[in-house]
Amino acid sequence: MDMSSKSDSVYKRIDEFSQHKKFFKLIHKLMFQNSTNSSINKKLLTDRQLQIDYDQYNCKIIRNINIETLDPFGFSSENEKEIPQNKKERFGNALHLKSKNWTIRNFLLFKQNQELDPLIIKESERLIRGQRFVGSVVIKPIAIANCTDSVDVSVRVLDTWSSTITGAYSKIKGNLDFSERNFFGLGHEFDFNYLKNFNNSTINNHGYDTKYTIPNFKNTFINTTFSSKNDLNNNTYKNIKIDRPFYSTLTKWAGGIYYDYRAYSQIMTDTNAVAAPQNFKIKTYSLWGGHAFNIFGNQTEFGRTSHLVFATGFTNTAFLDKPSIAYDPILFSNSSKSVLATIGISSQKYFKDKYLFRFGTIEDIPYGKVFSITGGIENKNNINRSYFGGRFSYGDYFNFGYLQANIEAGTFVNNGKSEQSIYKFEVNYFTHLFPIGTWKFRQFIKPVLVLGTNRLNSTQDRLNLIDVNGIPGFNSAPLIGTKKFLTTFQTQSYNQKNWYGFNFSPFLNFTIGFLDKGDQKFFSNKMYSQIGVGVLINNNYLVFSSFQFSFSYYPSLPIDGSNIIKTNTFQNSNIEFHDFQIGQPYVVPYQ
Repeated sequence: MDMSSKSDSVYKRIDEFSQHKKFFKLIHKLMFQNSTNSSINKKLLTDRQLQIDYDQYNCKIIRNINIETLDPFGFSSENEKEIPQNKKERFGNALHLKSKNWTIRNFLLFKQNQELDPLIIKESERLIRGQRFVGSVVIKPIAIANCTDSVDVSVRVLDTWSSTITGAYSKIKGNLDFSERNFFGLGHEFDFNYLKNFNNSTINNHGYDTKYTIPNFKNTFINTTFSSKNDLNNNTYKNIKIDRPFYSTLTKWAGGIYYDYRAYSQIMTDTNAVAAPQNFKIKTYSLWGGHAFNIFGNQTEFGRTSHLVFATGFTNTAFLDKPSIAYDPILFSNSSKSVLATIGISSQKYFKDKYLFRFGTIEDIPYGKVFSITGGIENKNNINRSYFGGRFSYGDYFNFGYLQANIEAGTFVNNGKSEQSIYKFEVNYFTHLFPIGTWKFRQFIKPVLVLGTNRLNSTQDRLNLIDVNGIPGFNSAPLIGTKKFLTTFQTQSYNQKNWYGFNFSPFLNFTIGFLDKGDQKFFSNKMYSQIGVGVLINNNYLVFSSFQFSFSYYPSLPIDGSNIIKTNTFQNSNIEFHDFQIGQPYVVPYQ
């Protein structure tokens, strides 16, 4: 019996078993689609993938790999005949340092003298395209004259302009930010932000925030990041992260180590409502490892991109300085150790689409399914608590657009009682591209519901609506609760015409949020909102090939008052999508 027959036999037995067990029947329907559903989506997938047909070259031996990197102006990864036509393009290219060939080779999953595998080619192209210094990439087989069993492979990469300098200035403070996404053509990233205070209103007159990233060490896909920050209030943050994620659906092994140091001050309120700054000094280190097992064989794309994944990790958090007992009577901020393990089934592939968060360049959108459960134990305050959590996520393109749902739940168990339970529901949706005249549009919608039960009696164990996990640019420090609901609506437009080389993509953003404020009310409480208008501006001749301006209007802010207008508080890419991979085990974040 060949491997394909074995794979079909295994799947058939799973299918038959699931029909007699209600629970497994439900899981089976959620995790695996039948051939009928696959054929329904196949036409849609073919129309959207924008990719080369590699089937005619399948299993041919790769004789040579020809890598060509291109300067960002006037060239095209798709059209070899396109070359710079004017002095502006040639001058811009003269100032640019191209990616090294071996930098690109590091991201290839195939080598010379191997059989050409279409899935590996597509994954290599996606990995290269995902690098911030790459504008576009085309990998295609090149037929060899008078040779039927071998093929050459061309890898053609168009760089982006990788260096940016930005800054801001006011009478109170200013900053200068330098960013390099392709350091000396090595693919390394370097960021340095210098802060300056002009009126002596802070502890420090100078501050900095710097980060250096090596995204892929010698084709191992080990990502290493060093970062250090000291702000104007003398808060210090340092961390080192060495990580090899499940970077592809073909990855078998993953893992990493992480070290973090934070020393900062935070205003807290005691039981008598007296507010005072409390000092924190925290060291955290963690390590984890995971393995993906093929359970449906290697003969089909579904089998190769679907895995049973097991991962385990250890985290140690030590509080060297912490709030006094008057400000933290339940010892919420205290040292802890935890061991967690996750097991689950993951299936993930990608669509290639255009006109989402970038203008006219191909973007990779994940679709698939994941079902996982997490368990472990935490030791804190000399108490051992068990932890149980789970995640289910599903996403795909449909006739009405792209839809992704993500459900997570988790709880600690202490002496048979649940503590710090959380239930989180998220949906990401966007429409297909629809034209109106010379413009194209998409509508994005992202609702999020977070429910906390049996939370600890501490203001640190509460939800808020602040910025990243709430409403962009929102200042709601006094506003906390145990449950919250957020919905973001974003209308994105893309103008196909240009004005002196400029393309303008206006977007409208509207976000609403509710908190229960610790009581039993929810939607009957006050609704907070943000209305934003922005524009994404593209011009390949500028150092900043794309940049954004935005304005936000806040009808009501708890601290700042009513009818507030702020600038550049959000970007059109603030709406993010989950992938369908399983990585380092974690406690579902309460945020």
